[in-house]
Amino acid sequence: MLTAEGFTQFPLQMWEKVLSKVKKAVVFMDDRCAEALHWVGGAAALLEAGARNVKQFSSFEACSANEPKAVFVVSTLLKGRTVDIIKDIISLSHFQYCVVLTSVAHSVHLLANNVTAEMEGNPVFEQFEEKLCEWMGNMNYTAEVMHAPVIFSPVSQQLMITPTFAHLFPLITPDLEKINAKRPEKKRFVSLNDVDIHSLPVELQIEVKSLVSALNSIFETTGTREESFAVGPMSRIIAGELASLPQARTRRKTAPNKASIIFVDRTMDLTGAVGHHGDNLVEKILTVLQPLPGHVTDVQVDMLELTSLQRTPHSPTILAPGCLAQTESSAARTMWEAMLTSKHKEAVMEVRRHLVEAASKEKLPIKMSMGRVTPEQLCSYIKLFRSSWESLESHCGVLQLGLATAQALRHPCLPRWDACLAFERLLLQALGDSDFPAVLRQLLPLMKPRGSEDGSSLGSRSGEEECGPDELILLLIYLYSLANEAKHTGQDSEEEEEELEKLERELIGALTLVITRETELSPLLQKLTGCTVSGGMSTERVHSAMEGMFKTLRGLSRTRDQLKQLRSVYTASDGVHQATYRPFLRQILEEVFSPDRPECPDIEHMSGGLTDLLKTGFSMFMKVSRPHPSDNNLLFLFMVGGVTPSELRLIRETVTAHKPGAQVLVLSTRLLRPTDIPELLFSTSRLAPDIGI
Repeated sequence: MLTAEGFTQFPLQMWEKVLSKVKKAVVFMDDRCAEALHWVGGAAALLEAGARNVKQFSSFEACSANEPKAVFVVSTLLKGRTVDIIKDIISLSHFQYCVVLTSVAHSVHLLANNVTAEMEGNPVFEQFEEKLCEWMGNMNYTAEVMHAPVIFSPVSQQLMITPTFAHLFPLITPDLEKINAKRPEKKRFVSLNDVDIHSLPVELQIEVKSLVSALNSIFETTGTREESFAVGPMSRIIAGELASLPQARTRRKTAPNKASIIFVDRTMDLTGAVGHHGDNLVEKILTVLQPLPGHVTDVQVDMLELTSLQRTPHSPTILAPGCLAQTESSAARTMWEAMLTSKHKEAVMEVRRHLVEAASKEKLPIKMSMGRVTPEQLCSYIKLFRSSWESLESHCGVLQLGLATAQALRHPCLPRWDACLAFERLLLQALGDSDFPAVLRQLLPLMKPRGSEDGSSLGSRSGEEECGPDELILLLIYLYSLANEAKHTGQDSEEEEEELEKLERELIGALTLVITRETELSPLLQKLTGCTVSGGMSTERVHSAMEGMFKTLRGLSRTRDQLKQLRSVYTASDGVHQATYRPFLRQILEEVFSPDRPECPDIEHMSGGLTDLLKTGFSMFMKVSRPHPSDNNLLFLFMVGGVTPSELRLIRETVTAHKPGAQVLVLSTRLLRPTDIPELLFSTSRLAPDIGI
């Protein structure tokens, strides 16, 4: 019987193809493939397989004369910049044997080269093999080029992410304007639901087809016949491509196993992605700790407390950082699962329990204490391991996760989490009592520039719990994604629109002042403004960036307009109960696992073809049962645009409550922290992703 656990072994199987080629080779790998490998063993897996060295995929890298073999592992097309980098490395080295593995299928390479006809073999890869021999300087040397779908990373037993597609995000209203701008006036789309894959920019078409090809690989390897469903415009495009993929049609004729897959656009519910209501430890760790360099998901864990070294101003990074991906230790994996899917308090207690068990096992002089778990208490347990190198090495995974917890709990920015949560709750209550402009106006008093009111002293904020520009932007997204839930006061729509436009101009001005007064720009502000330092930032530039941001925000209130049943993520106060947020994912799962199995019109079946057309025709005359997501015991939930740790727990709890025997495996482009959403939402390259051309 097919199980979710069987699918989480798929990434390991795909990396076997790479590992079989790396013996006595120097491996060059790009960041996306490195992050995918990070969650299944990291560089250690390559070295254990016989690799001599692992290097960055860069034109500035090369090998010496005594290193004749190279393996290149890339996540992009073998075109453009990727080809240039491979050529540069080979030209500076003395290779006699080169292997290139790309995660992009040969069929997608044909599309990128404008070849639509069916072709035998792998001509694009064969031509590239000849080029490799030419660059090595001898056509008798050995060159191999092949496809290895090293796309998926098993972050937990319940979740697999796709680092290669971490920046893939659903279409939003401003994207429709850009797509229509290149079309004749009579052929312009009215809504995002009308957009098909052929109307997308070629880079985005290739990215979607690469993702679909990777999904087909996982189903092919596991012998699975899937029924595809979609919620949202981008999900419909991806599910439609998977349904019509020729290789997938062939596979579905003979595959012995069955599963359902529901694609869901992240934009259907941004409230859950930017809100601070999750009560999840990992969400807080991901938010306050610095990202691991070159990675989208993992973070840096300061390892200094495991040593006797002292931090100085001149050596802040004397040690390589730790991380959250602990694949070697079974205890660390169990601890990570608890941190990821438990409530905050339960997760922290589980961290303490694992540290106490590890210390007891090593017979370290631990002093037990009950009650509330503090970061100081966790650190005191962790420091015990400094006295024994063997103990430290044996429990390194547990210690890194313990340090991540302690560092997050004592981080100076953590109080802002509670401040944001409190204000979000106030906004939820206000939505049921006031119109949208009145609720939005409540954000104005929060927009305080750094320093004194006259701007004479630019220092820190008066309290660390006060909202900075990052938190203000998150609150704006939170509120605009709930705009349609606001109470309608009966005011003339034109008057309300004028009032909203005037208020938005005030907010743009206030937020511009806040950002220009910042002494140091956060990564989010750097991406929004295009400036890396506050000194190089003009008021006009920031003001223009904020105008563009509010234009995008306007479209958020309409993301669920096309839905018939799941249009709301809000329950207003009834005088007894407070207003609450209703997670979109919970609503979907409740529809899927409802005992009376009603057909939800918003969960659209996409595994089309002739059979589905016949069913549609026959249904006019007789009752025809359409496929339902709960028909199969295994359900994949693919979140296009990312999933939060809080939602993983929500999914598990909802499934357990409604259908305990069902297995749900979450697939997603990334594991989200709240600040990821504005970066993805306001990105200027969403329609033109970096695919290596």
